[in-house]
Parts: sequence; structure tokens; C-alpha cells
Amino acid sequence: HYVAREDAGAHEVLLCIQTGKTMDDEKRMRFETDEFYLRSPEEMQKRFAQYPGAIENTEKIAKRCNVEFEFGHLHLPEFTPPDGLDTKTYLRMLCEKGLSERYAQETPELRERLEYELGVIEKMGYVDYFLIVWDFINYAKSQGIMVGPGRGSAAGSVVAYCLRITDIEPTQYSLIFERFLNPERVSMPDIDVDFCYRRRQEVIEYVTRKYGADRVSQIITFGTMAARLVIRDVGRALDMPYGEVDKIAKMIPRDLGMTIDKALEVNPELAGLYKSDERIKKLIDMSLRLEGLPRHASTHAAGVVISKRPVMDYVPLATNDGAPVTQFTMTTIEELGLLKMDFLGLRTLTVIQDALDLVEKQYGKKIKTDEIPMDDPEVYQTIGAGKTVGIFQLESGGMTSFMKELRPEGIEDIIAGISLYRPGPMDFIPKYVEGKKHPEAVKYTAPQLEPILSATYGCIVYQEQVMQIVRDLAGYTMGRADLVRKAMSKKKADVMARERQFFVYGNEEEGVPGCVKRGVSAEQAEKIFDEMTDFAKYAFNKAHAACYAVVAYQTAWLKVHYPVEFMAALLSRNLADIKQLTLYMNECKRMGIRVLGPDINESMRTFSSNKSGDVRFGLGAVKGVG
Repeated sequence: HYVAREDAGAHEVLLCIQTGKTMDDEKRMRFETDEFYLRSPEEMQKRFAQYPGAIENTEKIAKRCNVEFEFGHLHLPEFTPPDGLDTKTYLRMLCEKGLSERYAQETPELRERLEYELGVIEKMGYVDYFLIVWDFINYAKSQGIMVGPGRGSAAGSVVAYCLRITDIEPTQYSLIFERFLNPERVSMPDIDVDFCYRRRQEVIEYVTRKYGADRVSQIITFGTMAARLVIRDVGRALDMPYGEVDKIAKMIPRDLGMTIDKALEVNPELAGLYKSDERIKKLIDMSLRLEGLPRHASTHAAGVVISKRPVMDYVPLATNDGAPVTQFTMTTIEELGLLKMDFLGLRTLTVIQDALDLVEKQYGKKIKTDEIPMDDPEVYQTIGAGKTVGIFQLESGGMTSFMKELRPEGIEDIIAGISLYRPGPMDFIPKYVEGKKHPEAVKYTAPQLEPILSATYGCIVYQEQVMQIVRDLAGYTMGRADLVRKAMSKKKADVMARERQFFVYGNEEEGVPGCVKRGVSAEQAEKIFDEMTDFAKYAFNKAHAACYAVVAYQTAWLKVHYPVEFMAALLSRNLADIKQLTLYMNECKRMGIRVLGPDINESMRTFSSNKSGDVRFGLGAVKGVG
């Protein structure tokens, strides 16, 4: 149950936390001895000296237990195309069909990129992967289940766009395939998909039917005892006064990655109490022994495994709420070569779907999200005026203020806004806003930067821009440029020092010409490398920001053109959240929309709108509202 004899006390406290008891409770669950630790070989030999052969027999048994975990080998499920076609042929057929449907005209550049991407996908063995994703997204759309326009770096793929896995055209937004799938670094592709929150489970059930219940499983996740939580848990188990424990817990900063040891270093008051008060020292010492241990197991919110053979052939399984889950977490699952898909439920998609259904019901108009015009000035004016309540990603107070300052005029401004409004990049917001107001005053360290950074007014906002700079100025391949981008974001000093030399002066053996040979002075190149390093720590994945900017725009467009239907959908999805409900009801009032209700006889989800500009919805299922 624990590694060393001296861990017995910590184990007792852990049992108290698990069972909701205190150490003072005589009836608590407890182990009668401190002997449940991992003994040394010498201890075991001494204990079993009177049983000749016992120790040797355990080794014989162990040698007969052969379980091997194979790393670096994929166990993707097999996709079976129709009409006896092989998977490569079928993938190409689907891409050709999508190419003709998606693009008004095929260009040589587009054809070259499609062929390049297909070549990489085939070479890396991911043909079945793309077909599996295409299949369940195609099923969802055929059943009227709302699917997001994309999520993460997958939006940088023309293949994904042609297959309608994503709805963001990559070349329009300068999105890069290698940011998603790097031919110079073999790793599992990661296509996460947002579905209508209400109907996400239907897609998982489809996948389970298609590949077999024994080949599909959700993934376990462990909640661990982080610094503040473990202090509170241990304090309860030791039966210390709540106020005293609460005071100590609040002395631990909320910074990301904070530990008790770090808190003792950065907070002199906490360190002083630790040294001067024996009770506090006991609380903290015990918490240090338990910090980081798993506290409870639950099911990952989105992760689903689909495997070639029964999942139990590869990993042990458990059940959670009656459903099978892997006993290994997501990172281990991926290391073992199993296919992990993220089926995410996004409430905003449900709101959009409900609003569109209402529009069709009221006006007989069937509107498709990919047909909504992206250049409506009224939409951008609404966002710039700060009327962002209910608009995806843009409705927080800080983001609303930023949009009023920014005054977006196109989707690129929304993409940049979503990317910049985060800790770190926020420092560059004034520079971005100033550049937007006075683009003629933006200065570039070298003229070669202008085509890459003009869309963001001289700021390096996106990871893709870092990759483009390394490729266009120093002659790197895009795959290698992604490796440099990754090293910069992770602050790998040794890699950075080597790549700085290559970036400026090149390296023939590595096939890198370098900036100097390509017309950029060494002084300029050094400065650009420093700027990239500063920005790369915070640079955002533009593909992900572009996907979410499109969803933000779609909600804004509905709010501008179909306000009653949009607000009805928004209210119905937030009935259980009193704070959000109040916010949206006040927004209805501002917009001149009357809210009629609550109607106790209607269920929580029932709502309708009428052409008089009223919204009616039921609140009967929500206690305390009305």
C-alpha cells in the first residue's frame, strides 16, 4: 500500500480523506500495523528463511508472466471503403470530389498542396485515420447534428477542408499543414471535433456500432491533490479548525503549476508559520507527502479510444458510471499507439442550431452556417460597439473593452483578438491596436517580414508566423521550421543556440542556407531571432483561433439579423445558470425584446418565438427562478 515503512502515517491520513473521517475517530478505517510497505530483498529472504525455495519460486512465476507494452507502433482501426476499393484510392476520390465542390477553380498551387498533403498522409500511414474522422463527421452532418468549423491545427489541412472535416479554407488564412502534421517528426495527428452539446453522444454511439463496443472506450482521468486542495483535505483529516486551514490554503498563490514547496519560497508569511508553529508544520509536512497523488478517477470529458482489436488487448479497462474506460490516461494511451479522438460538446453550436431551426420555422428560410457571408459590416460594427453579450469568445468584460478599442473590420481582426487576449500576449495589444490605427507607421526589421506580418501590423501573433519567418528568411523546410518553433516555445536553450547560428549563417550539412545568404544582414537576422524568441513563448495557433473566430462571427451575425430567435436559443441553453440567464434577459431588455415567462407548465427545454418580437420559454424545471 506504500513504499517505505515511514509512509504508514501518510497512508492513514489518505484513508481518512478517502472515507471522510478524521484521525481522532476511533471507528475509522485503519490498518493495524505499519507493515504494508514494499520490503527489500534482504528483508524477504530473512522472513521466509524457514521456507526453502519460496523466494526462488516467486521469480519463476514472475518470469512466466510475460506482458509487453509496445511503443512506437500504431494500432489504428481499419476503415472499410465501399465497392471493394482500397483506402488510398477512396481517400483520393473523396478529396477530388471535395476539391471540385469547395473551390470554384483549381489552381496549380492548390493541386500541388493537395498532392503534397496526401503524399505525407499516405507515407505516415494515416489514410485510415482521415477516413474514420471523415466518416463520423459525415454521419453527424447527415443526421442534422451541428459540427464546428474546426478546432486546433487540423484547420491547416487542405485535405481536411476537402473532406469537410473542417470548414476553414487554409490558404485564405495562411494556415500551415506542417503545424498539424510534420513529416520531419512522426507523431499521431490530432483532429479534435466540436459537436452540438445535446447530440454529441449520438456520434459516439454511431462509432461504437460501427467498430464494435469492445473496440471503443472512453478514457480515464485522475483528479490529483494540488497544493491548496491537499492542505484543505489534510486539515480536515487532522480535525484542525476550518478557519485556520483556510488561512493557510489561501497563502498558496493561484499561479499555474504552483506547489507547496514553491509557495514556501515565495510567501515569507507562510514560511514563517511553518518554522514557528508545530501544528502548521505538521499540516504542511503531511500535505507535502500527499501532494500530487490521485484523489479521484473520472471520465475524460471528450477522449474516446477506437482500436484495431478489442481495447482490452492493449490496455486494462475499468468502468465509470457503468461505461468502460481505459485505466491508463490520455498521454499513455497515445504513447501505446492507440487512436484517441476528442468528441467535444460545445454549447454554442447547440445555440446556433436552435436559432437556425427557429428561423426556418418562423420564416421558412433554411440557412447553412457555411453560407453566412463573412464580410457583413453591420456585424463588425456591432462587435466594435461592444454589443457582444451572447457572442462566442467575445462576451467577457475584458474582451468587450478590447473589441471597442480594436474596432474590428474583418475576420482577421477577430482571429487576432482571440489570440492576443491571453496572459502574456496581452502586453502586445497596445502595439497591435496602434498598428491597426496607423498601418503606415508600422516598421519592419527587414522588408522580407512585411508579407508575413502585415496582417497583424508588425506583431508576431501566431505560431504559423514564426514558422513562415524561419522558412522564408533562412530557407528552412516547413517541417524543420515547426521544430524550431516548438523549441522556442519550450525554451530549449541548447537547441535555440544551435538554431540561432543556422538561422543567421546557415548550415550546408543540414541544408539550411541561412538569412545572410538570402539577403538579410547578420545584424537584422540576430534581431529578428530575438523578436521571434520573445513572441514564440506566447504565440497562438492561428488555425484554432480562426476556427473559433468563425463561430464567434456566426453568433454575432445571428444576433444582428435574427435577434429574437438567437436570444431565444441563448436563453434556453442557459436556464440552469442564474448569472448567465440574468445577463441575457437584461440584454433582451436592452434590445427591446420582451421576455414572456416563466410558464410553469412548459418543460425546461421548451421554447418558441413569434414574429411580434417576443421570446417565450419555460422555467418550470429550474428551482428558484421565476
